[in-house]
Amino acid sequence: MYEIVAREDFSDSTFLLEVHHPLLSKAAKPGQFVIVMSHADGERIPLTIADFSPDRGTITLVIQAVGKTTREMQQNNRVGSGLYALVGPMGVPSHIGDAGKVICVGGGLGVAPVYPQARAFKQRGAYVIGIVGFRNKDLIFWEDRFRAVSDELIICTDDGSAGIKGLVTDGIERAIQAHSDIDEVIAIGPPVMMKFAAEVTRPYQIKTLVSLNPIMVDGTGMCGGCRVSVGGEMRFCCVDGPDFDAHQVDFDELMSRLARFRKEERRALERWDRSDNCRLLQEDRDVSD
Repeated sequence: MYEIVAREDFSDSTFLLEVHHPLLSKAAKPGQFVIVMSHADGERIPLTIADFSPDRGTITLVIQAVGKTTREMQQNNRVGSGLYALVGPMGVPSHIGDAGKVICVGGGLGVAPVYPQARAFKQRGAYVIGIVGFRNKDLIFWEDRFRAVSDELIICTDDGSAGIKGLVTDGIERAIQAHSDIDEVIAIGPPVMMKFAAEVTRPYQIKTLVSLNPIMVDGTGMCGGCRVSVGGEMRFCCVDGPDFDAHQVDFDELMSRLARFRKEERRALERWDRSDNCRLLQEDRDVSD
């Protein structure tokens, strides 16, 4: 078991786990991910490493509880408990080159995995423009972390309750108009967000990278479940990525593949909800007896 040493809940569905794993924390680099099993009979799921601290011997995962496994983790994984299996770091680390000025964009949960890249660029000496987007101000997290590694920070909210009213694409357009010398854009978030971020930068011919998180099983390139089309060629996200040229990714195909098992995912969540409710009812009966 890999002990959970800290937890923070950002909203009703988003939470942070800091996990003790000294070897992994020393090996991890920005852009990489891990595959997690919360218990012996659990599902293997890929999670991007949101932060890592060799000094503390920990890695940080930020998780959104949307399906059966992540809802189960939200309920059960508390400080003092542990993860049954934790494999990584996996994937090709993000290339932190000598770009002079970069835009690091995070949409929703994508704010977490883009943070290590923003920090790495800042440490390399780049001028970093951070752009983070949320539905409203109550969902904002890690603003302090981004301000610490950004020369400029643009916060976007759908309802205008914080920062500018609009999507991260509006923030990207604003940054490009203010800076004619952007060398690179890194965008992480929902596929549709990354797709339109790529369309904003395409006319300007700005190098744009996205981090993809498709359906994944083994994480070693053997199952083929995470294949994506990039520049008309099939690539495996787990071993060739997760970072790819945003202007070459077939996002429509990616989103179609992500929806492939939606019915099965919904049934699994419904079964878990029913069994969990039955368990809670039984516990209530035991207490009353």
